[in-house]
Amino acid sequence: MAPTTFTTTLDDALGAASEPLCSTKPTPGLVLVFSGDSPRCDVLPLEDGELTLGRGEVGGVPLDDLRMSRKHARVRWTQGQWEVEDLNSRNGTSLDGVPLTGARAGGELRILRTGSSVFVIRADVAPFRAGISTAGATILGATLARAWYAIDRAAHLGATLHITGESGTGKEHAARAFHALGPRRGGPFIAVNCAAIPNGLAERLLFGARKGAYSGAVADADGYVQAAHAGVLFLDEVAELDLGVQAKLLRALEAKEVIPLGAARPVQVDFALVSASHKDLRAQVAAGKVREDLYFRIAQPAVRIPRLHERPEEVPWLVDAALRSAVAAVERGQESAPLVAHASLIEACLVRAWPGNVREMMAEIRAAAHAAQLEESPVVQTRHLSPSAGQAFVAPQASAPEQSAGRSQPSSLPPPGERQTRRAASLPADEVIEAVLRREGGNVARTARELGVHRTQLRRWLGRRTATDEAAGGDDAEGDP
Repeated sequence: MAPTTFTTTLDDALGAASEPLCSTKPTPGLVLVFSGDSPRCDVLPLEDGELTLGRGEVGGVPLDDLRMSRKHARVRWTQGQWEVEDLNSRNGTSLDGVPLTGARAGGELRILRTGSSVFVIRADVAPFRAGISTAGATILGATLARAWYAIDRAAHLGATLHITGESGTGKEHAARAFHALGPRRGGPFIAVNCAAIPNGLAERLLFGARKGAYSGAVADADGYVQAAHAGVLFLDEVAELDLGVQAKLLRALEAKEVIPLGAARPVQVDFALVSASHKDLRAQVAAGKVREDLYFRIAQPAVRIPRLHERPEEVPWLVDAALRSAVAAVERGQESAPLVAHASLIEACLVRAWPGNVREMMAEIRAAAHAAQLEESPVVQTRHLSPSAGQAFVAPQASAPEQSAGRSQPSSLPPPGERQTRRAASLPADEVIEAVLRREGGNVARTARELGVHRTQLRRWLGRRTATDEAAGGDDAEGDP
């Protein structure tokens, strides 16, 4: 199913899909992405720059959250700055995973949690009115739907597409969408990871070989290019091909023929090519690793698949899909109750970096589901999620003896503006962290700088505190009557 909600065109810039051509005035507000135990995608625009959240109906959206107070929190948008205030709610409010006391202001506030409801703060909520859709097994929020529309256009208008994006964002899903949406949908889809091809075998595997072409060639063998005839060939990490193979690939694209290894005559082929790379192809050309003529042939049109961090509206739906998958994976004959996500799990997934994007998060959620199943818990909470899940990779900063020595030293609160050394071996005492968090208005990045620790360490500490709160059961209390 091709999304038609967004009016986009392919941009000439590498890896970009253009913004909607008809721009309108942005509508600041909130997107409700989770409530109770279910994913949502409801838009709550601010009225006159302000919105009060509470149990009941808000902006035409029902908020039947028993853990939310009647008047729980107030959100304001003034001159490019957000301000969120907790209205003495019973179960509290958190911003970007940090408990909120009173009010907090800033231009980069992202995730708001009230009771068991989780919101994404956006400067423009208009694109999210279309909600969530699916294309096969792919969940499409407003951000990814723009890329899918560009893929749809490319599939109908041309025979090549280059996909860029970080590892784990879903580049192969995008390539399969190109195949499904285009005129070659009835033909084969052949996916090849060029980075996994052993040295010296790429030519044979891509273009085939004739009997006797090499030791052990006892019969003719077609390559991936011939296998993709009348269909789509997907070359992931295309920049990993050596220059000689790139020249033969260019020939196949332009002349629509290949010469298998050991053959004297070319073989006619007709296929569409989708290439992908997490590297900048132009930079690879400058480094001499990609042929310039091949670059001009495959680099346009291009579509960038956004990072998971740019697609927060999809996160609760992806978590729900991963939990369903975990339940379905239980061996037949065993009873397995449905699993639901706790609001704090959704919040944790939204505030973590996820360097491995969708691939990493789905794997970690399935692991968390398994941990919950072992406890016979129907609710998957943050404590079931690995502390390292979704965290940026950080090199060790000190040896074990140095860390032990660091822990033996008493921690002191640095005065405002004075930071501890960046090489602090361990986190300060909890009361020190809490004091600096309060002083910095809950801003994780500034707090980490003041404490002289990496923000990943601080987020792990916040994750542990969230798990402690869950165990205490305070989040299950109903809001005020």
